[in-house]
Amino acid sequence: MSENKLQKLRLGSAAIRLETLKMMREKGYGHLGGAMSVVELLSVLYNEVLRYNPQKPDWDERDYVVLSKGHSGPALYAALALHGFFDCGWLKTLNDGGTKLPSHPDRLKTPGVDATTGSLGQGTSVAAGLGMALRLEKKEQKVYLIVGDGELNEGQCWEAFQFLAHHRLHEVIVIIDHNKRQLDGKLTEILNPFDLGKKMEAFGFRVLSADGQKEDSILSALQNAGEVRDSAVCILMETKKAQGVPYYVDRDDNHAPKFDETAKRELDQVMEQLRLQIENGGN
Repeated sequence: MSENKLQKLRLGSAAIRLETLKMMREKGYGHLGGAMSVVELLSVLYNEVLRYNPQKPDWDERDYVVLSKGHSGPALYAALALHGFFDCGWLKTLNDGGTKLPSHPDRLKTPGVDATTGSLGQGTSVAAGLGMALRLEKKEQKVYLIVGDGELNEGQCWEAFQFLAHHRLHEVIVIIDHNKRQLDGKLTEILNPFDLGKKMEAFGFRVLSADGQKEDSILSALQNAGEVRDSAVCILMETKKAQGVPYYVDRDDNHAPKFDETAKRELDQVMEQLRLQIENGGN
């Protein structure tokens, strides 16, 4: 990857992270942890990988994004706004009464949202259905399914994965956000997933890995996944919950915190650093 392209992706991540934090800082709360761990992925998808037309969100030839871990919706909204699907001013209305940006994505409310998600597990089935439709229609588009590692406690996920694997639906690229935490604590303490890579392989997937904090690693994994034609494919993306916000990375309450005064000061510092990074073009 050229240095210019990598710089563009890093700046894209900074912009998404900044807008997401601004929304949450304004409200005084939010699903910070899981939103932050998909920022770099969203930057790579919307800056480099996806086929889409923000003027025609329902364009028939678009690629699809299914954010099954719907509580990370604010990060998706930031990405969509920054890429022209709607005015960035909408971001100030997050969770407000009558908003077009509800807490979890709703395809009937928000331009660019392809699937209503948030009831964990259901997005995996939606993505499987979309993938099969593309197969039957002999289309070359992709469905990018973003699923949380804690979400994999839901049995529905594994039913959908078995369907994908049985039909070798390479049209769906499964991306597991492996941030190793969920609402109540560490995965290993709540319900140990053991080795997710081996699990997915046992289900019949080709499993690729990516460092979810590095845009070049994510892009390489997505490009390689896009070349798979003989099986279902999964990217196990290693991340940290609340990555990019040092104050929250190791805290037990980083899933959906309410911000006290100390937290607000820490968020303000991170946002200022991001603003400077963007203003200076990453230099």
